[in-house]
Amino acid sequence: MKFRQSVTAIMLISAMSFAASVLAQADRFANVSIETVPVRGKISMLIGSGGNIGVSAGEDGVLIIDDQYAPLASKIKAALAELGSDTPKFLLNTHFHGDHTGGNADFGAASIIVAHENVRGRLLGENSPASALPVITFDDDVTVHFNGEDITLIYMPNGHTDTDSVVMFSESNVIHMGDHFFNGGFPFIDLGNGGTVQGYIRNLEKALSWIEEDTAVIPGHGPLGTKAELLSFYNVVKDTSIAIRVMKSQQKSKEEIVAAGLGAEYASWGTGFINEQSWIETVFDSYPR
Repeated sequence: MKFRQSVTAIMLISAMSFAASVLAQADRFANVSIETVPVRGKISMLIGSGGNIGVSAGEDGVLIIDDQYAPLASKIKAALAELGSDTPKFLLNTHFHGDHTGGNADFGAASIIVAHENVRGRLLGENSPASALPVITFDDDVTVHFNGEDITLIYMPNGHTDTDSVVMFSESNVIHMGDHFFNGGFPFIDLGNGGTVQGYIRNLEKALSWIEEDTAVIPGHGPLGTKAELLSFYNVVKDTSIAIRVMKSQQKSKEEIVAAGLGAEYASWGTGFINEQSWIETVFDSYPR
């Protein structure tokens, strides 16, 4: 009898913990609003909580890039309805992180999800439901012909993760960089899921070579950007990584480099999601001695 009572108590505690977790998540997003930012022509950007969403709205319907967190799906749909339809025909994932794919299960019930094959693999590894999985995958690039332009996903290997793509809009002259662009802050590079600082820098160089001076640049995080701002971001990533590598080559420890810091000119770059210490540690761990 005591054993049965103990099992019942454990089950009750687990159920209460799960309910509390769900409520806490709901509270976290209760006051989040979705802001629509016009980008150019048929392209808009939605800002809420998590990765910025790209939207193409036109005669063929609505296509979106990423979908933030699951609890925000209804708010995102309301914002999309204002642009033409709350049911996108296509959903493109720039990578697998939950702040970009959390709404997949909801949107995937009616939208065709397209992403790099590694996105599907990573989501399968997280036991995501079938409706959250990409149904069209690619290994290099793929183009969706929609709303009068070529919308091309291009794989960016071993940068932010091993699942990333950028999205090019041919006619609108817009690029969605996903998390290969944190506008105004140090980037998060997920070393545990295939990301490398070396690959990140290489991918930024490729993207900069593809776009024009007047290309509108949608970042994964931060305000709508320009090529000049993407170039500034690239220079910060490259220059600080070189400085950290030089100190490491001088046999300085990670702790000593953190204590030395990167200089006052980079102070504002560490005020976002990734602070200066986290960035130094990422670069230090990404490069062998």
